[in-house]
Amino acid sequence: MPQPITENTLFYGDNLTVLREHIPNEAVDLIYLDPPFNSNRSYNVLFQDESGLDSEAQITAFEDTWHWGITAEKAYRDIVLEGPEGVSKAIGAMLELIGRNQMMAYLVMMTARLIELHRVLKPTGSLWLHCDPTASHYLKMVLDSIFGTENFKNEIIWQRTNARSTAGRWPRIHDTLLYYTKTDDFTFHSLKIRADKAKLPHTLITGPDGKKYQTYELTAPGITQGGESGQPWRGFDPAKMGRHWANLHAKMDEWDAQGIIHWPKEGGFPRRRARKPFDPESRKVTAGDIWTDIDRINQAAKERLGYPTQKPLALLERIIEASSSPGDWVLDPFCGCGTAIVAAQQLGRRWIGIDITHLSVALQKYRLEDMFGLAPKRDYAVVGEPNDPAGAQQLAQENRFQFEWWALSLVQARPTGGTAGSRKGKKGADSNIDGVITFIDDADALPKRVLVQVKSGRVGRGDIEQLRGTVERENAAMGVFITLQLPTELMKTEALSAGYYHSPGWMRDYPRIQILTIEELLAGAQASLPPAQTTFKQAPRAEMNNTEQPPLGL
Repeated sequence: MPQPITENTLFYGDNLTVLREHIPNEAVDLIYLDPPFNSNRSYNVLFQDESGLDSEAQITAFEDTWHWGITAEKAYRDIVLEGPEGVSKAIGAMLELIGRNQMMAYLVMMTARLIELHRVLKPTGSLWLHCDPTASHYLKMVLDSIFGTENFKNEIIWQRTNARSTAGRWPRIHDTLLYYTKTDDFTFHSLKIRADKAKLPHTLITGPDGKKYQTYELTAPGITQGGESGQPWRGFDPAKMGRHWANLHAKMDEWDAQGIIHWPKEGGFPRRRARKPFDPESRKVTAGDIWTDIDRINQAAKERLGYPTQKPLALLERIIEASSSPGDWVLDPFCGCGTAIVAAQQLGRRWIGIDITHLSVALQKYRLEDMFGLAPKRDYAVVGEPNDPAGAQQLAQENRFQFEWWALSLVQARPTGGTAGSRKGKKGADSNIDGVITFIDDADALPKRVLVQVKSGRVGRGDIEQLRGTVERENAAMGVFITLQLPTELMKTEALSAGYYHSPGWMRDYPRIQILTIEELLAGAQASLPPAQTTFKQAPRAEMNNTEQPPLGL
């Protein structure tokens, strides 16, 4: 049985394994997940039969497109044979309906994970699944079978962009958020949001001071029998419109004397004018199930980090504020660039993030440091990363690119090959270079580069000669060589012979070629570089709210 998690934690690994081995039953209050799925592919391609595939080489569970193969077939059989009866029936019916294809592979792999997510959710907790219309209707059927139809609460439509002309169909401008709870006793806070400018009151008028004021009816529906409410006032007879005065004549006389009765120039019925000017920025309305007030992250947004599926911080803040309270645990099993955990940290919640790529885990670390000054192992735990050279060796044997990305993260270098969110990588144009560190240290503010190479196997003097040649050819400032094996004396001599880079900004000399072992980096060593590094785009510093975060612990 997994032990309780007592501190904010980042996990590297397959979230199905992490959930089963590390997250106890009923441990988290809110789950948000945005699982990857390549919905941009042709809809027909997603449903092409793949039952003939007998090779697992092309199948990776968390690539943008999922495939039917050995892994999906096994997961399907496990669900049918060992899963809850309702889920087993539902997934069996879906296979008969859909067939063995990419869509079904996606649904099978998601079902296995949603079963585990239901297990770790507290009875008062809720789950938000972020998807798009390509698969949302299938995912809703899966969620109904796991959580129960009675625990479906909302399908939120998030309009993420404006429409642009397309051929043959209406433009796709929204994502779907499926909101489920575990029981009928759950946490929910209704939220007020700024009103859509397109839906501001149509009863605004310009006052004597030139400012905008809201106006209100003086009449109410229905004709009254007797009394002054049914009698004309100032020549206006409400009965002709099937209405009556909602206020005494004397009160309306008083308002008119105060100058807050609006007399339309076109001859319409008078209305009462508000005493204070109307401020559209302060107008709040209750949030509904269609969200049009949160835009996607555009090219110029300060929070944009370049991660392909990055979601706006405002979107995650709304979800977390609505479905949790300060001190609650928030879990994101597809953490990506970490927007959910950043929002949780900012709102005084505790958090658990899981991702299957070291590239994403590294990006999350940088973001937490840039925004909150948080450091791994000091302010939160990181589980699944190598802690010693033996663990690093094992990672290198399992996945060379994951090892390279992890090693590069130790010196905050940006990989030259690979896409954030993908488990696959590739070498850059120059096969000697695995990563780049950028810094600025002169008055011209021109970026300078440090080229980084990572080796997990045998190394020798020739590797340093090759890196030195690449640094000179590319006109880079320096080169860093990261090795799992111990460097030879000849390698050290070759590195020293490369001389030094003189920093005009810091008036210091730095070794032009530097050798760092994994063991040294794990012990806290760093490359000797000018301080002004800008390898990754920095997340803006967070403005923390005053919510006090309680001591950690389940």
